[in-house]
Amino acid sequence: MNILVTGGCGFIGSNFINHRIQQYNDNIVNIDSLTYAGNTNNVSQESVHVSIDLPSEGQGIYSHIQADINHLPGFVRIGFKNYDAIVHFAAESHVDRSIDNPDEFIRTNINGTYSMLEAFKQNSHDKCRFIHVSTDEVYGDLTEDEPAFTEESTIKPNSPYAASKASSDMLCRSYHETYKLPIIITRCSNNYGPNQYPEKLIPLMIQKAIAGEQLGLYGDGKNIRDWIHVEDHCRGISHALEHGRDGEVYNLGGEFEVRNIEIVKMILDQLDLSHDQIEFIQDRKGHDWRYAMDITKAKRDLRWRPLMDFQRGLESVINRYRDAT
Repeated sequence: MNILVTGGCGFIGSNFINHRIQQYNDNIVNIDSLTYAGNTNNVSQESVHVSIDLPSEGQGIYSHIQADINHLPGFVRIGFKNYDAIVHFAAESHVDRSIDNPDEFIRTNINGTYSMLEAFKQNSHDKCRFIHVSTDEVYGDLTEDEPAFTEESTIKPNSPYAASKASSDMLCRSYHETYKLPIIITRCSNNYGPNQYPEKLIPLMIQKAIAGEQLGLYGDGKNIRDWIHVEDHCRGISHALEHGRDGEVYNLGGEFEVRNIEIVKMILDQLDLSHDQIEFIQDRKGHDWRYAMDITKAKRDLRWRPLMDFQRGLESVINRYRDAT
């Protein structure tokens, strides 16, 4: 399969590229502008870097084009006709940064998605699918007694980041409904795994713990998140690409809900360090209390479920950081 990926030097995008080349031998062109969280080394160096001229299927060829999705080069737009799928990861994704400076989130997540959809509408062919990778944060938050989010849950984002992703979701929906384009949306819970930029909870806490620093937790640390290993997420996106129905939304989650403070304690325990390194800091503005995903639809329609045990997955991430020191 020939796939165009956006944001493929970032955390989830790079893991998806590695997954597709290793498991499917796909040919992949990656458009990434290389912001602070992007790293070309995130893509396996076993991949071969070539021009954007795609060979026949089954070659496992990879190439990277450094470009902003808001300003796609003309040859990229024309090249849309060569692809079997567009998988759109490119996004600003850190809630704290969106609170401090929403501008980049509006520009990349909303305007960038619009740019991709317009290019897709004008240049793709009937059998090319567009997969928009979104987040559970578009649903807002839950109390501890409420049922998990389903695909029918109300969209009620609480941060500028979540609002920008909800807006891009609605754009994708509108382009499917209005122009009958083959578009699928996936919404995933909190990811962890290799290549994650250390501003997110798990890699940040691991780095600080190893360095002997204090581990600052917002509020009382009791906020709840559903965690999924990035490899399971990438498999879910692949299943959506292969088995999903156009116009549908699919929730992808790890079915592992845990409080933030418990995550940090697990990290310290695996490193044989004291819980005294934990400190509580002023809570974040608009901090969502709980995320939880009902993945019944994905299990049924996509024939997918998460496989990675959280403790095993966390240990593998910790070992990567420990081996690097």
